[in-house]
Amino acid sequence: MAARVATARPPKSSRGSHKVDSDTLWMALALVLVIEGLFPFISPANWRRTFAQLLQLSDGQIRTFAMASISVGLLLIWMLAP
Repeated sequence: MAARVATARPPKSSRGSHKVDSDTLWMALALVLVIEGLFPFISPANWRRTFAQLLQLSDGQIRTFAMASISVGLLLIWMLAP
């Protein structure tokens, strides 16, 4: 009679699972902070000038830009999610 070899079960696929690991969420937020800090760190004068120009925009223009940013972000998440 042949000996039976114990094998580990392969991990279940996370496809279709919408559970987000809290560590992944914190890592994503940390990455956002790093990216947000790069421009003012590299070029504070240009960042200040850009920010001053942003303050001149109307609320509608800011909302339009924000909605476009949210839409692109959600599209990327949808395309890249397992």
